[in-house]
Amino acid sequence: MAEIGDIANEFIRDEIDEFLEKENERNHIVELFAQTRPLLQDIAAALIDGAHEEVDGLTQQALSEGIEALEIMDDGLIAGMGIVGIKFRDNFIFVPEVLACARAMKAGMAHIEPILSDSGVEPVGTVVMGTVKGDLHDIGKNLCIMMLRGAGFVVHDLGVDTSEDEFIEAIEEHGAKLLGMSALLTTTMPNMGKTIEAFIDEDLRDDIKIMVGGAPVTPEFAEDMGADGYGKDALSCVELAKELLSE
Repeated sequence: MAEIGDIANEFIRDEIDEFLEKENERNHIVELFAQTRPLLQDIAAALIDGAHEEVDGLTQQALSEGIEALEIMDDGLIAGMGIVGIKFRDNFIFVPEVLACARAMKAGMAHIEPILSDSGVEPVGTVVMGTVKGDLHDIGKNLCIMMLRGAGFVVHDLGVDTSEDEFIEAIEEHGAKLLGMSALLTTTMPNMGKTIEAFIDEDLRDDIKIMVGGAPVTPEFAEDMGADGYGKDALSCVELAKELLSE
């Protein structure tokens, strides 16, 4: 079993020590970074620090040294964003810090995405995402979208205040098999159920899997409204999406 001392990057070691409180998450992250190239650890550290120019330069350096684009994305960018997601979930960082990290990830992905596209890598799946009608919150949703895209999904973002009809139209237009809905207000949570009912009325419910999330949403609420799954944060969103599509 890997130990934290096996990680070359001091910043990453300090982040794990200070912010990763759950033993299973800590062990997973330590195991991951202990097997990661030092340069990719540096990319992850710069991303966690929100240093977009440094991520840009280090990503180009990694590519010039012959490291595969997929490895840079998985072991550098996504691994770094994994720690960001945990810190955001546990209230160690807030919206401004997450936006800085998102900008850093975007800087790295700008070099990675064209390579993956040219190589003919098939997407894992297609997802439609949106915040439900009446709700204007999108930070959590945007973090989920970033992680999904990094994991190889094609994501169509409908933004905020999304009506039932807009969800249905997007699913039909893009041929998506997975729908993700977010709500950050208790007053807008019922609109998730209304959207699911709309899919039933249009005889489309059996064609898609529906996942939901957001601060006030619970697994029990998700089950009661008829969703297929609940994601508590951006990390579990990606795992849930893979699980639902595999079904």
